[in-house]
Amino acid sequence: MGKNKQFRFAENATFEQVVQPAFADLVEGRFPLRGRWNADFFHREAPLVLELGCGKGEYTLGLAALDPQHNHLGVDIKGARIWRGARTARERGIAHVGFLRTHIDHLLHCFAPGEVDAIWLTFSDPQIGKPRKRLTSPIFLERYRQVLKPGGLVHLKTDSPLLYEYTLEQVEAHKLPLLEHSADVYADLVQRVGPEEQAVLSIRTFYESMWLTEGRKIHYVRFAIG
Repeated sequence: MGKNKQFRFAENATFEQVVQPAFADLVEGRFPLRGRWNADFFHREAPLVLELGCGKGEYTLGLAALDPQHNHLGVDIKGARIWRGARTARERGIAHVGFLRTHIDHLLHCFAPGEVDAIWLTFSDPQIGKPRKRLTSPIFLERYRQVLKPGGLVHLKTDSPLLYEYTLEQVEAHKLPLLEHSADVYADLVQRVGPEEQAVLSIRTFYESMWLTEGRKIHYVRFAIG
């Protein structure tokens, strides 16, 4: 392990913004924040928004900057990545942002039924050849249904045409309300929505900016579940 990773892992342990539950606590039902995120972590009542596979937390931080009336939580297993987001949140004094280091597979161990208001999936791995592992597969849709409040939203933003089309297929197959979709966010969707939604859709991570310079199109789907 490189020195930078060692430093970041050590510093994560000092951040109030980072939660790193032990595997045993999760699977044995001893995770104290399950059902208590607003009360015991954010210390305020507000709608809870998750970003699953948040990486460095760029989208989580961007959403938090635009929407301080929600609590925002980035979820990722890579400690060296969420370190960047957590450190930025601490440096900026952003109290309504946090980061959870865990596998997304453990979602049901981390959140109580109906605890979450919205989920963002930003540039998730399309899992070519492994549809069961895609974050909009039936397995994950069922998990989202359990943790989301009735009518809770799922947002997908991706550069993968495969994941975009697959998600639309799953939404139709499960008869979920499809609220919005676009095969080209910047040439289409941002031209026909209001300024608040334009700002949310225009948050760009480092990799999204790089992909746009390569000429890739960015796709988006929003649907309700829960």
